[in-house]
Amino acid sequence: MTALTQDIDLACARIAPTWPLDQFIAVNPYWGWVDKPMPQAAAALEALGGTRLTMPRSWFAARWQAGHLQRQHLQAAAARAGGDAASTDNVAQQVIALVAALELPDAQAQALQRLPLITDLRDAGAPPRPGVSWADMVTHQVSQHCAAFFDTQQASWGMQSSAGLWNAWRQQLAADHGLPWHHGHAALAQRLAAMPGDARAVVAQALVGLGIDEHGRAAYLSAVLMAIGGWGAWCAYERWQARLSGKDDDQIEQLLAIRLTWEWLLHDDAPPAVPAGWAAQWRAADALVAQREATQTIDWLLQDALEMAYQQPLLAGLVQPAAAPANVPEVQALFCIDVRSEVFRRALEGVDARVQTRGFAGFFGLPIAYAPVGSALTRPQLPGLLSPALCVTESTGDASLAQVLATKRRSALQWRARWDQFRAAPASGFSFVESLGLLYGAKLVTQTLPSGATPARWEDAGLPAAEAAKLRPQMPQALTAPAEGAAIAKSVLTAMGMVRDFAPLVLLAGHGSQSANNAHAAGLDCGACGGQTGEVNARALADLLNTPAVREHLAPLGITVSADTHFVPGLHNTTTDELVLFDVAAVPPTHTARLERLRATLQAAGDRTRAERAASLGLATLAGQPQALQQSLRERANDWAQVRPEWGLANNAAFIVAPRARSQHLNLGGRSFLHDYDHRLDPDNAVLTLIMTAPMVVTNWINLQYHASTVDNRRYGSGNKLLHNVVGGRLGVFEGNGGDLRIGLPMQSLHDGQDLRHTPLRLSVFIEAPREAIDAVMAQHAVVRHLIGNGWMHLFWLEPQGSRMAQCWQGRWVEVSGDGGKH
Repeated sequence: MTALTQDIDLACARIAPTWPLDQFIAVNPYWGWVDKPMPQAAAALEALGGTRLTMPRSWFAARWQAGHLQRQHLQAAAARAGGDAASTDNVAQQVIALVAALELPDAQAQALQRLPLITDLRDAGAPPRPGVSWADMVTHQVSQHCAAFFDTQQASWGMQSSAGLWNAWRQQLAADHGLPWHHGHAALAQRLAAMPGDARAVVAQALVGLGIDEHGRAAYLSAVLMAIGGWGAWCAYERWQARLSGKDDDQIEQLLAIRLTWEWLLHDDAPPAVPAGWAAQWRAADALVAQREATQTIDWLLQDALEMAYQQPLLAGLVQPAAAPANVPEVQALFCIDVRSEVFRRALEGVDARVQTRGFAGFFGLPIAYAPVGSALTRPQLPGLLSPALCVTESTGDASLAQVLATKRRSALQWRARWDQFRAAPASGFSFVESLGLLYGAKLVTQTLPSGATPARWEDAGLPAAEAAKLRPQMPQALTAPAEGAAIAKSVLTAMGMVRDFAPLVLLAGHGSQSANNAHAAGLDCGACGGQTGEVNARALADLLNTPAVREHLAPLGITVSADTHFVPGLHNTTTDELVLFDVAAVPPTHTARLERLRATLQAAGDRTRAERAASLGLATLAGQPQALQQSLRERANDWAQVRPEWGLANNAAFIVAPRARSQHLNLGGRSFLHDYDHRLDPDNAVLTLIMTAPMVVTNWINLQYHASTVDNRRYGSGNKLLHNVVGGRLGVFEGNGGDLRIGLPMQSLHDGQDLRHTPLRLSVFIEAPREAIDAVMAQHAVVRHLIGNGWMHLFWLEPQGSRMAQCWQGRWVEVSGDGGKH
């Protein structure tokens, strides 16, 4: 591998992927930087991209003035940063500096410093068009090309893409006569035609032409790609998906060649605009990064202090776990670890002490894709970190009936596709409006009126509701390979920590959201399920575990599920906090009374949860009126004009991996991911390894997506959702009619119009397990070591069945007390 290839690979690896809208999941946009300490990565991202990873000091000052940040927190952060060698005087001096930064934040504020690209230098001169900068024009041109190239049949006329992204762009730019060139369009076309067809060869030539040598190459290429970071993230997704299936994709390299060629062309088109020492600046990029890291020291101490202010009371609450119930519960309810489930679980436990709740990843451990019968669609139902190994389809229990329904759905979907093609065809633009304008207008008016009705599910597409209800997701192993199904069941139940003492009813509660006219609707569903709801996973797993032949093969594997236990799938609607049960016709008559009691308990828990959430949604006046509040939330979910149907995972801050007894007595405020784990059932650390390498990484992605979208929404968020236009059918959104592809969360998911609803704190992870077991997982997995050792999250150890606690800080364990202080 040549040095240039390594630099190109490094620049491309720095860009994290973004998932399409219909599979939208949370992503840590700094994923390509986790091999570096977070403050160092922050300094590099400022120097190369002009971004920051902490809030402005004025924001910390407001927290200080409100009392959320106190002197004790500043002192604790300064003492921890200084380590064992820190003297009392040094800590005191550091605290004085922190207080000064908080009391005079404007005087202490530091302007962002970014190394300039050629587009920045050209912006110092005449603009390409009135009111448009060179940087914006280049971004718009590249972005419009990518939107057309990657389009998934949203546009009626598609671009010829067989030549590849780079060559298609080269042809397009050569045919564009609307761009201003000092040397004329003919010279531009001739030069483009002479360029190589291979992206890496173009990069090599452009770097020579720009005068960038090997010492500044990696930094410059990273900065160039970050300048078109939205489309860089899409190309990174294409590469991610290809590599999951054992292939590769070089479109991110082609995008780099495109953006770099713009730099090269603009550099040569107007040489006086480029100062003589410009290329040399990139050789000194590391020095600028070091200087910015030193300047940001105060900011990171403030960030640490604010995180300690959150951690200390939580540590105090976790120090004394409650006693676990001795009797087998009447109902075991398994929920996703999602922070929204914490509120509902707490309410459910408060309504009926005979209900035991547990937390597990929302895809329920099934590595599946879902292929509805009669449809060509296959969609993933698992975290984006993984690739499906199995496929779930639909069944009625009657093969001939399933075939009839598949034929009906196929026919209905074909007619719908033809209708959409007619409606979108250029020649139908006027005839469609003239023929159906009033009728279609009536439909639109109906959809905008307040409604508390439950909308049709995507799963019911192409079939009347009564016929769709006859279909249910089913794993083929349940029917054709019960021994294989038992192996899957054993793996899932072991990971859940459910290997004995099953309750008569076991509720598998997936979750999903409900909103109308929302391009990012999938982002409010279960992010662990590929941006889908957890319904398919819950129903498929319940069916598998209820199958007698599977249970017969499961017993020799060490897990006995008695005939008295029945698994019931359900779906928690996180917008309305209603929990719907599925496939209840399969519940045996002996469990009818239990089922009705469970329904009543779920309704009461929903009432409590809705009342708790009412104030955050501006519905505090309805908190004491359960029926009115429930109806209002249903109408909110169906409201086309509602930009904040729910708050999603905003304000997430902690991940607790422990038996429920450790946290059951605490009101965690919907800020904690809760994963049940009992180390005594995990002698070989297999489950702990799974948790720390999968759910812990997913929660880190969620946490840092919210963090990045809050601290720099312009680069890592998607701006104002009122201005969103969907790109390419499913790729993402533009804010307005152009600009870069927007990634991350819209401001309406983070801000209520007056205040931020998300406090950007790094995730605090609390694990109850032997410390040596945690150490073993970190030793075996570099990503886990990087996330913890480089400060991308905080890790705390909780002594099993004890009260000792420690934090893994900069590669070593530091014991902490119940008040969060060091021993």
